[in-house]
Amino acid sequence: MLKTLDRYIIRQFLGTFFFILVTIMLIAVVFDISEKTQDFARMTASVQQIVFNFYLNFIIYYSNLFSGLLIFLAVLLFTSRIAHRTEIIAMLSSGVSFPRIMWPYFLAATMLTALSLVINHRVLPAANKIRLAFEEEHIRATYFVDDKHMHREIAPGTIAYFESFNVQEKMGFRFSLEHWENDALTRKLTSDRAQYDSLNGRWRISDYVLRTMDGNTERIQRGQMLDTVINLKPSDMGQRWETAMAMSWTELNDHIASKRAQGDGSLMPYLIEKHQRTSYPFATYVFTLIGVGIASRKVRGGTGLHLALGVLLSLLYVFAMKLTTVAATNAGLDPLLAVWIPNVVFAIVGIIIYRRAPK
Repeated sequence: MLKTLDRYIIRQFLGTFFFILVTIMLIAVVFDISEKTQDFARMTASVQQIVFNFYLNFIIYYSNLFSGLLIFLAVLLFTSRIAHRTEIIAMLSSGVSFPRIMWPYFLAATMLTALSLVINHRVLPAANKIRLAFEEEHIRATYFVDDKHMHREIAPGTIAYFESFNVQEKMGFRFSLEHWENDALTRKLTSDRAQYDSLNGRWRISDYVLRTMDGNTERIQRGQMLDTVINLKPSDMGQRWETAMAMSWTELNDHIASKRAQGDGSLMPYLIEKHQRTSYPFATYVFTLIGVGIASRKVRGGTGLHLALGVLLSLLYVFAMKLTTVAATNAGLDPLLAVWIPNVVFAIVGIIIYRRAPK
């Protein structure tokens, strides 16, 4: 059963957090509206669509994204305030141990972690799906694929290749289609360009060369135009990596399996997104431990010094997260390790700070 001390700390912790969250989100929405005023004037979306399809889901996404850092600031502000009023010293002097003071903090952190896990796995994918669809329709009407040398295994033994692809025109350049049987190339179609016809679902191959191999015999066929059906769509070549955020857990796993089967090398953002949905909420415990350890000590600089240290550690955490995700994308670091390493490192820092906190 919660005691008066527990209720007091939990109420102050959660109240400070939600106050900061609401304030930051209001500021973010105001700034975003000011940046998109011209876009809103040009688009055909109604006010209701802008409010409920975009900004409601905008708030859900960014609230969850910055929740860890805002929890850190809430812990720093609240704990620094009660430390400045010598309330922590009074608690310790009355015989309350420091681990006992930490108990309600971790109860509140557990509530926020559970809420973040539910939002990450259940609420956020659906919210992002609506938000990204709105952006694609009204803000980003078209986009391009910047990747080069894209391979897709569209069927067992059938590999499609594009040197480059323009999603706006639905056209690929330096196209080839290979058929393999028993580790032997049996047929290869090459062309300067291939364009997708969305009306009939066919690809129009221009200036093509078709080579058919049968043992030591090779036949070559040339032509100006060829319409063919290929199990490949432009969306398979040019998905924004942000679409991973709009996938449910099952959809994300199926998409990863599909990309692996196609030999697609752009898996890392999806794997990072998959593991971050679990790792990031648990950073709440790390931020809480560090925040209480720093702010519980009464110092001459007061809240200002605690905030300065908090902002510095927040920046270091963000930097560490970016560093490990870049290492996963470009240096082959396992994505599971990439998203958990910052939590582990900062948890060790938190334990060190906690051991040095006033007892």
